[in-house]
Amino acid sequence: MAFSKKKPDPINEKARSLNAEIAALEAEIKRLDSKLAKSPETKSRPTLHSFQAATQTSPIEKPIVPQIAKSPEPVFEEIVKMPPRSETEMPEMFNELGVRKYDLPALLNRITNHFRGPTTSNPRLVNYLAAGGVQGLRPLRYEKRIARNRFIWLVVIVSLALFGLATVLLPRH
Repeated sequence: MAFSKKKPDPINEKARSLNAEIAALEAEIKRLDSKLAKSPETKSRPTLHSFQAATQTSPIEKPIVPQIAKSPEPVFEEIVKMPPRSETEMPEMFNELGVRKYDLPALLNRITNHFRGPTTSNPRLVNYLAAGGVQGLRPLRYEKRIARNRFIWLVVIVSLALFGLATVLLPRH
């Protein structure tokens, strides 16, 4: 019977795969740590495991702090400097200092796209809603008319309120 079979839970499957990946990474970390501990130049440096073992003590004992061997020379990272860009490599949208130039048409496109809203994922449903083809839902044109009327009334009320405030507050000459 197909009804008695339980569908696999995708969250549990993902959790199992992530746990397996974590276990593989931990095994690789342990392998690299043991390889690092065997090398002769790193024996003077304490490892994370030796520090954890030294700090785990009973309440009677005092903690043993591992001694860190100081190397005589400081270790500096090598900085790789990129050569300066030539004028031919510089795109037209950046100025000579590398700062992006102001792009007015792109700004206008972003503003118009913001007010347009996202495109529909199901255009057939939009057609049904616009035509009133779905029973129980009002047509989209009806909803648009209600929203348009509400906006017009809001504009009228706000303009009357502003006109009233202007007549009361502004002095007459």
